[in-house]
Amino acid sequence: MTEKDIEAGRNNAIISYLTIFGTIIAFYLNNENKNKFASFHIRQALGLWLTFFALGYIIGSFDSWTISLGFYLFFAVLFIYGFTNALGRKAQAVPLLGNLYQKIFANLGK
Repeated sequence: MTEKDIEAGRNNAIISYLTIFGTIIAFYLNNENKNKFASFHIRQALGLWLTFFALGYIIGSFDSWTISLGFYLFFAVLFIYGFTNALGRKAQAVPLLGNLYQKIFANLGK
């Protein structure tokens, strides 16, 4: 990716981490130009949000504040990591799950 590509997709990449609605909005905004940097971060954010909701439903059934706190801290760190990479103009996958998200959502943004 060139610096020009990164700058062109930076706003959509940042928007993608701002709630699940931000991810959907960024996806539709990116449909016109198909920016690789924005597509990378949209895939990361979508994967994080879907995993958060799927695991959150399961974690909620434990009815334990310590398990819930660990869950929220884990995802907060991953979201902050992805968001700061988008701000810092880096296309770096989030730890543990990022490469999996890139494979699963490979057709997104092509």
